[in-house]
Amino acid sequence: MIHNPILPGFNPDPCICRNGSDYYIVVSSFEWFPGLPVYHSRDLKNWELYTHILTDDTEVDLKKLPSSKGIWAPCLTYNEKEDTFYIVYGVMNSMNARYFDINNYIMSAKSITGPWSRPVYLHSSGFDASLFTDDDGKKYIVSLEWETREGYEKPGAICLAEYDDKKKEMTGYPKRIWTGGTDRGCIEAPHLYKKNGRYYIMCAEGGTGYNHCVATGRAESVWGPYERDPENPIVTSVPGESNERHNPDHLKPVYYNPSSILQKSGHGSLVETPAGEAYLAHLCSRPFVPELCCTLGRETAIQKMMWTDDGWLRMADGSNLAKTEVPEPDLPEAPVQLLPEHDDFDSGTIALQYYAPRQMPSRFADTHARPGYIRLRGEESLSSLNKVSLLARKLTSLHAQVTTKLEFVPDVYQQSAGLTLYYDNMNYVFLRKYYSETLGQSALSIILLENGTKTEFVNTRTPVKDGPLYLKLTVDGRESYFSWSSDGAAFAQIGRKFATAHFSDEYSRYGEFTGTMTGIVCVDSVFHKKYADFDFFEYKDEEQD
Repeated sequence: MIHNPILPGFNPDPCICRNGSDYYIVVSSFEWFPGLPVYHSRDLKNWELYTHILTDDTEVDLKKLPSSKGIWAPCLTYNEKEDTFYIVYGVMNSMNARYFDINNYIMSAKSITGPWSRPVYLHSSGFDASLFTDDDGKKYIVSLEWETREGYEKPGAICLAEYDDKKKEMTGYPKRIWTGGTDRGCIEAPHLYKKNGRYYIMCAEGGTGYNHCVATGRAESVWGPYERDPENPIVTSVPGESNERHNPDHLKPVYYNPSSILQKSGHGSLVETPAGEAYLAHLCSRPFVPELCCTLGRETAIQKMMWTDDGWLRMADGSNLAKTEVPEPDLPEAPVQLLPEHDDFDSGTIALQYYAPRQMPSRFADTHARPGYIRLRGEESLSSLNKVSLLARKLTSLHAQVTTKLEFVPDVYQQSAGLTLYYDNMNYVFLRKYYSETLGQSALSIILLENGTKTEFVNTRTPVKDGPLYLKLTVDGRESYFSWSSDGAAFAQIGRKFATAHFSDEYSRYGEFTGTMTGIVCVDSVFHKKYADFDFFEYKDEEQD
C-alpha cells in the first residue's frame, strides 16, 4: 500500500508527470531557493528529492517579496514526441488590494536535471498557469483569469490561449472556457488532458482550505464547451454539495471534516502508468485539532483512480474521499535513498534538502572555508525580506529533534548565530548566541517573533564560553522547546515551551500557503561579514524511530 502523504511537510500544489518508467512531481516553493523542488519515483510509492529547477536567483529575483509570494503552482509536463520537459510557473509579486500581480513563465529542458532554458514570459492574466500540448503539436496555456471588477464572481474564470513555441509568445488574449464543475467557488489550478479524443479539464475548487476539491469537465474541442462531471467533486476531504460561489475566502474552516485524516484535499494532477493505471497527485493537510492549524503546511498525497465505461475519472474505491492508504500500482518495488538524518558537511557541497529565503544558500554558506564544517556569513535579521543567512530544511513531522554544533565568537550585540523554528519572517523562534553587553561576554537567549510582535526573553539570558556549543530543538507535538549543551551529552532546556500550532498558515497574519522550516542562522547587522561555523546538522524524525 501507498501511505499518504507521500511528500510530508511543505510540498504544496503538486504536478505529476511520467517519462518512461520515471515519475516526477514538482511542487510550489514560494519565497524559497532553490526553487521548484522535483521528486522522483519509479513505483509511485517511494519518493526521493531529486533536483530543483530554479537555481539562479538573479534570473528569478525574489528579494523583498512578502512571505508566501514568489513561485506559485508549477506545471511540469513531458512531451514524448519532442523528448522535452516543460515547466510553467508563476512569480506572484503582490496580492495588494486583491489584484494578484503575477508574471507567468515557461522553460524547457531535455533532461529533468537541466540545463533549463531561460524563462520565457507568457502573460500576467492570472495564476496557476499550465501547459497542454495537443496531438497536432499546438501548445496552449490554461490559467485562472483573476477577476478584479466589482459585481463579478471571484476569483474568476479559467481561460485558454494558444502559445507559439517558435515565436515564444502568446497568440492572443486568453479566452474564458470554464467556470467550474461544482458550486464551491474559488476555482483555480487548471490542467488539460486528452483521452480517447476528448479534452478533459481538471481544476481545484472550493479554495485551498477545508472545502478544497478536485473537479473535472470534458469537451469535444479544446475551446469547449465543457460539460461538468455529474459526480463532481472526484476527490475531496469533505464530500457533499456546497454553494460557496459568493465566498472568496479560501480557508473556510467550517468545512473541516472530523472523519478524515487528510484535510484540504484538492489541486490535483493526473498520471497514467504504461499499463494504463491512473493516479492523481493532490495537496492535503493534517491540522492540529481543534486549532485547525497546519504546522506542516500543505503536503502531497496520491490517490488511485479509474476511468468509467462512460469516460469519467473516479477514485478506484468508488468514493471521492481522499484516503491515507492507497493501493499501489503494478510496478516493481523501487526503494529510494532517504534524506540523511545527520549531515556532517564533509562532502564539500550544500545538500539538496537545504533552502534559504529569497536567495540561493551559496550566497552565504561555504563548505570549503573550513573542511568538515559549513560556514555561514551573517547578513540581515530573520525578519528581513531581503538577504537572510538562514540555511533551513522542511519540517516533515510534528515529532522531531533538530541538533547542531556551533562555533561562533560575536564581537557586538548585533551579531548572533544559532538554531530556529521558522514559519516566515514574521513568525519564528530563535535560540541564538550573541554578545551580551549586560554580562560583558557571550550569552544564549531566545527571541520570539509572533505575527510581527517581537519578544526577547531576557530571563533566558545564559552566559556561555566561546567554545563549541550544541543546540537542540525538540518538536513534541503541540509543544516545541530548545535546549543546549557544552559537551553534546548533557542538555539543559532553555526558555519556555512554544505552541507548535502557532507556526502555521492559519495562525500567521502575514504569510500563508507555505509550511514550517527549521535551520541554522547567522546574523551580522553591522558589516554582513561575521561568520559562524556549524560542525553538523541533524534532523531526526521521531515518528520513524
